[in-house]
Amino acid sequence: MKLNLLFSFIIAVVLTSSCNSKQNHTTNTPGDSLHTLRDSSQDWALIPFKKVDSLNPILSPGSGSFIDPILKKKVLWEEKDVFNPAIVNRNGKIYMLYRAQDMSGTSRIGLAVSTDALHFTRMSAPVLYPDKDSFKKLEWKGGCEDPRVVEDDKGTYFMTYTAYDGKTARMLIASSTNLLHWKKYGSVFAKAYKGKYAVRWSKSGSIVSTYKDGKVIATKINGKYWMYWGDTQVWTATSDDLINWTPIEMQPGERPPVELRSQALNMPLLKIALPTRKGKFDSDLVESGPPAMLTDKGILLIYNSRNVPSFGDKTLSEGTYAASQVLFDKSNPTKILKRMGTWFMKPEKIYELTGQVNQVCFVEGLTQFKNKWYLYYGTADSKIAVAVDGRK
Repeated sequence: MKLNLLFSFIIAVVLTSSCNSKQNHTTNTPGDSLHTLRDSSQDWALIPFKKVDSLNPILSPGSGSFIDPILKKKVLWEEKDVFNPAIVNRNGKIYMLYRAQDMSGTSRIGLAVSTDALHFTRMSAPVLYPDKDSFKKLEWKGGCEDPRVVEDDKGTYFMTYTAYDGKTARMLIASSTNLLHWKKYGSVFAKAYKGKYAVRWSKSGSIVSTYKDGKVIATKINGKYWMYWGDTQVWTATSDDLINWTPIEMQPGERPPVELRSQALNMPLLKIALPTRKGKFDSDLVESGPPAMLTDKGILLIYNSRNVPSFGDKTLSEGTYAASQVLFDKSNPTKILKRMGTWFMKPEKIYELTGQVNQVCFVEGLTQFKNKWYLYYGTADSKIAVAVDGRK
């Protein structure tokens, strides 16, 4: 009898320990580097995701061609690499706007469509590209890069994208009603502070939106649209019209916290919303991912990060781009409420480890399709892959 009681006690302890381990720790299944945190402290995060290994990568370099308006000759515009996609759920179909490069390195934005969110058919010509227009000096010869797309309450789509002239990256914006024809407006910061931020390096505009019925609808907070942006730290900006944006600077007399002062040197007046962290996977830079999601708990931002082992995560390789999540206060979008302590996605597949830039999973497109979340990401700046909602 005593032995039976002792045996029962041991079994109970083991089961309890196993249960607590699953509840309180991040798990990492070998062969699938997507963390699966679902304990009560992480119930605000959109996790886990499962990479679709049976299909990935879902988009690779292609043979599409068009007559380039600047070069005046036929160009294989997506022959070298495709990566960093934006996603639009429209009329029951999934549209992917993605960055593509020709062999010279010029980037243009292509369009592909899917009826199942997994298999895509692409258009032969790009839909946004450098042209003989007033924006050529900003976009040529580096091109148009890394789109992120939201829509307003009237159904007009707004795309933030990077214009690269070969020296400086600048965030621009364009609008469309059909995803095929886009009207360019130029720098998102052209009218703010006499244009001082329009001439500086800027990228990665993630506009705060409501995700509803598959749509990503830009949503005002306290009477303003909000955007997270930046690719060293993440800053914020506000807008009345989704076209003209004003970066949030610190108030007179305000200084960044001591631990952030070294990070503030490159943009000394801007208020840092999301800083890098020493000793972690996001030690070297942080960069906005898909459009930020307004939820009951706050504003959820999925973000990308880069690691340097000498002052970051020593278990990750030099330059590893991994993805994580942070929750901001929806009444004060510059205030962090919660932040994941680690990544939920990192590169591990051959197409994620080796390419134009090695060791990269760069998330940029998110949608809900047929009651499941789909997360689209660039792999090694060379191909495009997808991960699917792994929650039960």
